[in-house]
Amino acid sequence: MMEGNEEKKRERDEIFSKAVRAGKRTYFFDVKATRRNDYYLTITESKKRFDPNGRYHFEKHKLFLYKEDFEKFAEGLTEVVEYIKSNQPETIADDVDIDVEMEVEENDNEQFTNVEFEDLKESN
Repeated sequence: MMEGNEEKKRERDEIFSKAVRAGKRTYFFDVKATRRNDYYLTITESKKRFDPNGRYHFEKHKLFLYKEDFEKFAEGLTEVVEYIKSNQPETIADDVDIDVEMEVEENDNEQFTNVEFEDLKESN
């Protein structure tokens, strides 16, 4: 009975999700809602790690970003990305175009992003 209540709560709290694969990492951008229905963002970095026996697990780091901080966070992120683009010594990274835009897009056709990674699963 407890599992059903937790599953319903999780479904209610999950508003929108976007997964971005980037090399050996996957980033998850999840919009969730508080009990008062205020939206906030969680950014999760997930990396696949192997133990000495060859078994794998996912190392995760999570950041919670609340709506009152969105603008300052976006400004800071844009500033450091611009700094890197302007000051990065010439390396192989020059072939990579770094472009950061923070904007909200309305998509009438799809409310959720369906992400199916067979090798990604929650570890409790």
